[in-house]
Amino acid sequence: MPRIPSTIFRRDVYIERIRPFMYSNIVKVMVGPRRVGKSYILYQIMEIIKSESASANIIYINKEDLEFDDIRDYRDLHSYVSARLVENGRNHIFVDEIQTIADFRLAIRSLALDENNDIYITGSNSRMFSGDLANELGGRYVEFKIFSLSYPEFLLFHKLENSDSSLEKYIHFGGLPYLANLPLEESVVMEYVRSVYSTIVLRDVVQRRNIRNTIFLEQLIKFLADNVGSLFSAKRISDFLKNQKVNIASNQVSEYVGALVEAFAIHRVERYDIVGKRLFERGEKYYFENLGIRNAVAGYKPQDRAKRLENIVCNHLLYCGYEINVGSLAAEEIDFVCTKNGEKLYVQVASELNTPTTIEREFGNLLKIKDNYPKIVISRDRSFENTYEGVRHIYIRDFLSSQTDFATK
Repeated sequence: MPRIPSTIFRRDVYIERIRPFMYSNIVKVMVGPRRVGKSYILYQIMEIIKSESASANIIYINKEDLEFDDIRDYRDLHSYVSARLVENGRNHIFVDEIQTIADFRLAIRSLALDENNDIYITGSNSRMFSGDLANELGGRYVEFKIFSLSYPEFLLFHKLENSDSSLEKYIHFGGLPYLANLPLEESVVMEYVRSVYSTIVLRDVVQRRNIRNTIFLEQLIKFLADNVGSLFSAKRISDFLKNQKVNIASNQVSEYVGALVEAFAIHRVERYDIVGKRLFERGEKYYFENLGIRNAVAGYKPQDRAKRLENIVCNHLLYCGYEINVGSLAAEEIDFVCTKNGEKLYVQVASELNTPTTIEREFGNLLKIKDNYPKIVISRDRSFENTYEGVRHIYIRDFLSSQTDFATK
C-alpha cells in the first residue's frame, strides 16, 4: 500500500464514472496532462477498496518515484507485479505515469488475462494510449479523460463562494489542483503554473518527440495562446509566422501542434459541416486545456476577455463528456457543435449581449439551423432574458456550475 497523502481533495465526478468498472479485469485507463490530479484519483480508488476490504492486495507503481526506477520495460513491469500477486484472491494493480515503461502494453495485456486482476493505469500522452493499446487489449479496457478542475471543483478546493470574483479567479489562474495549497496571489500562482508549463513542454513534448527547434515551439505556443478560438490551418499558421520572420514549413507546424495535442496541453477542435454532416479536412481551432497556463504564456489582457470565455466554455463541455466541433453553416459559424450519447447540442458564446447586432448574430446563427436539437447561447450578461425566439440563454456562472446534460434541459 503506497503512502497516501493525509489530505485528499476528492474528485467524485470521476469516481462515479469509474466505479461501475471497479473489481473487473477491464483495464481502467486514465489519461490527461500532468498535474491535473490523476494520482489523487488513484489514491481515492485505493481508499475505497481498502474501506471495503482491509486485507485487499494493492500493488502500486509510481514511475515518478525513484523507488520504481528499475522498472524500465514490459518485462520489468510484468515481473514486479507477478511477484506480488496473490492466488485465489483479487489483485488491485495501479501504475501511475505508465507511458515511461517501454512496451508497457504487452505486460498489461498479459496481466489482464487473469480475471482476478483489477488494473488501473494513468498516462500523460494520448499517442501512447491510442490504437496500439486498443489492439493489444482487444476491447478489454475503458478510457477516462481527466481534466483540470471544473468550476465547482475549484470552488470546493479553495473554499470559495460562487461569485463573480471567484469566477474571475478561476478564469485567471486555471484549475490545477495543487493551487489549493497556495495563496491565490498572482506572483505565487503564476510561478507554479509556469513550472508546470515548463514540465509539460520539456518532458511531454520536447523529450518525447525529440524536438530540436525549441525556440520555434515556444513561438508556436505563444501564437496559439494569443489566438485562442481563431480558425487556422497549419499552412495559415506557417504563413503568419513567416511574416513575423519565423521561417517554418507547414508540415513542421503540424508535427509540433500534434505533439502539444498529444501531451494534452491544447485541444484541437475540427470544423464540421452542419448541412453535409462531415468534417472538413482543413481548418481547426485550438484551446488550452488549462487557462492558467494560457494566461502565463499570453498574459491576462482585458482585450482577451472573449477568448478566455470561449476557452472556458470549451473546457467545461469536454469535462461534461461532450465531443465538440466548430460548426460551419454556409457563411456562418457556430462556436461549438456538441455530441453526446447520439444527441447534438449547438452552443454560441458571447461575452456580452448588449447590442441588437450582437443579439441577432449570436441567436440568429443558431436559428438558421433547421433541426430540432437544443441550441443555447452562453454569456456573461446575467440580466439577459432566459430565451430569445426559443433559443435558451445561460449565464456563464450557471453554465459552469452545472454538470448536467444541457441537451435535455
